Amino acid sequence: MALVASGLCLSCLFLLFCGLLVVFGFYCAYVHYVHLRYDHIPGPPRASFLFGHIYYLIRAKKDGKIQHAVFLEWAKEYGPIVRINILHRVSVIITSPELIKVFLMSPKYKKDPKIYLNLQNLFGERFLGRGLVSEIDHEIWYKQRRIFDLAFQRSYLMSLMGAINEKAEQMMEILEAKADGQTEVCMQDMICSTIYAITAKAFFGMEFKSLVDEQKPFLLAIQNIITGMTLARIPFAKFSPGKRKLINKTRESIRFLRQVGKEWIKYRREAMQNNQEFPPDVMMQMLKGAAEEGTNDEFLVDNFVTFLIAGSETSSNQVLFVLMELQRHPEIVERLRAELDEVIGSKINIEYQDIGKLQYLSQILKEVLRLYPPVTGTVRWLEKDFVVDDGLLIPGCTSLCFTTYAMGRMEIYFEDPLTFNPDRFSPEAFKPNFTYFPFSLGPRSCIGQYFSQMEVKVLIAKLFQRLELQMIPGQDFGVLDSITLKPKHGLVCTLKPRGS
Repeated sequence: MALVASGLCLSCLFLLFCGLLVVFGFYCAYVHYVHLRYDHIPGPPRASFLFGHIYYLIRAKKDGKIQHAVFLEWAKEYGPIVRINILHRVSVIITSPELIKVFLMSPKYKKDPKIYLNLQNLFGERFLGRGLVSEIDHEIWYKQRRIFDLAFQRSYLMSLMGAINEKAEQMMEILEAKADGQTEVCMQDMICSTIYAITAKAFFGMEFKSLVDEQKPFLLAIQNIITGMTLARIPFAKFSPGKRKLINKTRESIRFLRQVGKEWIKYRREAMQNNQEFPPDVMMQMLKGAAEEGTNDEFLVDNFVTFLIAGSETSSNQVLFVLMELQRHPEIVERLRAELDEVIGSKINIEYQDIGKLQYLSQILKEVLRLYPPVTGTVRWLEKDFVVDDGLLIPGCTSLCFTTYAMGRMEIYFEDPLTFNPDRFSPEAFKPNFTYFPFSLGPRSCIGQYFSQMEVKVLIAKLFQRLELQMIPGQDFGVLDSITLKPKHGLVCTLKPRGS
């Protein structure tokens, strides 16, 4: 009996093995079919029949390169339309201004559902759900956008200058107390805490007594989530036993932020029912829109988490890149301070009218976004075959990748592109169209971009108005790619009062 049972087990294993071989054979045949559909599109040679170009991306990461730097190299070598193979999926990198206009300026082309599913649900946990960033259906997204547009009208943005100045001054008080020329300060921690406090107050009316301590759980949760999102981009990485702890941390952090959102939504709804007055902020528009549309609270939480993370992460990184890059350009700092002295002088509170007068600071911010866009690009889904003017066919069911990072560093669009030169964004300078889109373009461009630049301007203006920063030795100017781009070392500096 034992021999019979053993023989049956061996037979079952053999049949299973044969079945797996057949499945694998069919899969390889399908990959070959995919190659035949796309191999007319230019691209680097595949390092592997099955894994395609993934080897190059892994090697680049080990070498300290970011993914979009590899895309830049390929665009220079193979042209404005480049094919990338990874397993059975093919993406097409596009660096043609004409095609950028076609695909980004029209609502016809949706975001890639396969990519945005990881934003809707991350490791099985509802994350951004059907929020403004991750919603794919254009009609549903458009309804949300119309509701939230009310929270970004000029009149309301003007009213936010008080909150921005208040939090920025709290930051300055902390930094000025450490401005002895010796105390090391992690500017990443300080800037992230300040931007987060501004975002929470401006969008949701949430107030923190302490600029740093009370926010640590929130900032840690956001960092855990971003680390988890970075892992989720790597095929099959989530199945690695060594990543289980990170995945659990990510899930816990998502649950934490969503629970905070639920509690704050409940508080604001009850307060409004008791006739308590609130400004027309994002939370107010969320609740009004939900009442009109009959939306459940899970959708409200989706947008709470969306605005909380998107509203703080990218702006923080932009400020850090400004501080980092200006370490190398004392002549630009001198021009910036001359403008600040003329427009702001010794004023503590920066007014809304001052923002528009800081022309050179605007140029610096745009040049930073050209070289270091926190969001490196965007994607769209091509449902049907598309023929480019030169006759090249891009097959339907293809993910299209648009990279503002690569286009901002290409000589054909920007002269001497690796040189930091704010004057390329002066009012009289020529600016090529559809080559620069750090906030995306078209109907799905970032809703909060003007608010973001308001708060970034205030923080940068106050820092250079009153302090001198010096990076401590041992740090380089490297860039870390973790969903968004940020300075590699967190920017640790010593501070001194200006002119001391």
